[in-house]
Amino acid sequence: MPEYVIDKGPSFSVLKVKLSDGERIVTESGAFVLSKGRVEVKTTTGGIFRGLLRAIAGGESLFLNEIQAVESAEVWIAPPVTGDIAVVPLNGNTLIIQDSSYLAHIGDVKVSVAWRGLSGLLAEGELVWVKAEGDGVVFVNSFGAIDMVELGPGERITIDNGHLVAMDGTIRYEIRKFGGWKTFFLGGEGLVVEAEGPGRIWIQTRNLSAFAGILSRFLPKQS
Repeated sequence: MPEYVIDKGPSFSVLKVKLSDGERIVTESGAFVLSKGRVEVKTTTGGIFRGLLRAIAGGESLFLNEIQAVESAEVWIAPPVTGDIAVVPLNGNTLIIQDSSYLAHIGDVKVSVAWRGLSGLLAEGELVWVKAEGDGVVFVNSFGAIDMVELGPGERITIDNGHLVAMDGTIRYEIRKFGGWKTFFLGGEGLVVEAEGPGRIWIQTRNLSAFAGILSRFLPKQS
């Protein structure tokens, strides 16, 4: 397994991975920062059908970049937003990831989609999340700081839809509106994820959609 370190966290995190000859890291499109040493880059969909689902149903980039060392090399990877990076070893398990929070993985990991439900379409116009499974390590990024909450069997938690980063595949979840219809339309909370353990949930301290809404107030209006 390649060696790695997360530097410049928690606000401006960058993932630095040392690859021996033949080792590789798979990254989200646009995450590459730099490489030292000889590497080969190949673009993959993670399977044509899975890639098309991500692009069409999930709003995600169709392609993932596979970076493989030809000799000893170092690769830097960074997310597009200000925030932290969390390391999640899979150990044969499944991880469900918010669309914009998948950054990269190393090892024998399959990346596909997880059904989000029709409520997801109402939340952000997207029907699916990203699903990673297998033996390896997944790197997820957050907007703002990242924290982890562990739920026992039957323990429940309610999370704002925009603050969810990732959760174990053992978590049972349902997307619903927060409070009544008046709260849904006027309260600024929108939809939430009702999650039940056992399992771990990673959350981010900032909401990218809410931040984009604030920025839009200061952008010139198009005629």
